[in-house]
Amino acid sequence: MGSVTIRVLIADDQELVRTGLSMIVDAQPGIEVVGQAVDGNHAVALARSLRPDVCLFDIRMPGLDGIEATRMLAGPGVDDPMAVVVITTFDLDEYVFAALRAGARGFLLKDAGPELLAQAIRAAATGEALIAPNVTVRLLETFAGARPAGPPPQPVEPLTDREEQVLAHVAGGLGNGEIAGELYISISTVKTHVASLMAKLGARNRVEIAIWAHQTGRMRGTSTGGDAH
Repeated sequence: MGSVTIRVLIADDQELVRTGLSMIVDAQPGIEVVGQAVDGNHAVALARSLRPDVCLFDIRMPGLDGIEATRMLAGPGVDDPMAVVVITTFDLDEYVFAALRAGARGFLLKDAGPELLAQAIRAAATGEALIAPNVTVRLLETFAGARPAGPPPQPVEPLTDREEQVLAHVAGGLGNGEIAGELYISISTVKTHVASLMAKLGARNRVEIAIWAHQTGRMRGTSTGGDAH
C-alpha cells in the first residue's frame, strides 16, 4: 500500500505567517499543502473545492474569521464535516471555547513548533483531536465550570470499567497510542472503546468526551492518586 499523503489547506491573512506555516508543513513527511487562503471566505470556498484532509485556520482574519469558517465547514449540522485545526497567537479561553464549539479538532498556538503542528495535523486527519498541552487541562476545567447549571447528560448505556479507564486517559489528553501503552491493550481496541464512548455520550469527538469527563467530576483524583494540593 503506497503511503497516503495528508492534504492541508492553510488560511491566514498575513503572508509571512502563511508562507512560514506552508514551509513547515510541506517539510513534514507525508503532509503537503494543497492551498493557501488569505481570509475566511476564501478559506471556505477553497476548502469546499479542494476537500483537503485537514484545514489549518488562523482565528483573526478579515471578513469571516477562522471560527465562523470552521463552523461553516465542521459545525453542528454540517453533513460531511471537515477536520479543522485552529492556530492562533492568542491563548484566550473564549477563542478556544468558540473554536471547539464550532467543530474544530485541534487548537494550537503559533509558537507550537513543527513537531506539535505535524502531530495536530496527523491527529485531525485520523479523527483524533489535539489541543496544545499548555491549553488542555485549564481549558477543560474552565469549560466544565462555565457550563450552564444542570446535570450533564447521562450516557445512553452505563460505561464499562474499561471505558471508564479509557475516558480518564482521553480526558487527560492522551492519544490512542499512549492509551494503548498505559492500559496494555491494542490501538484498535482503544479506538473501539473511544467509538463506544462517543456513541454512549452523544459526543462528536474526543474533546467532547473529555469535557463530559470533567463535567461529571470524573477527573478529580483520577490521576495517579493522592497528591495533596
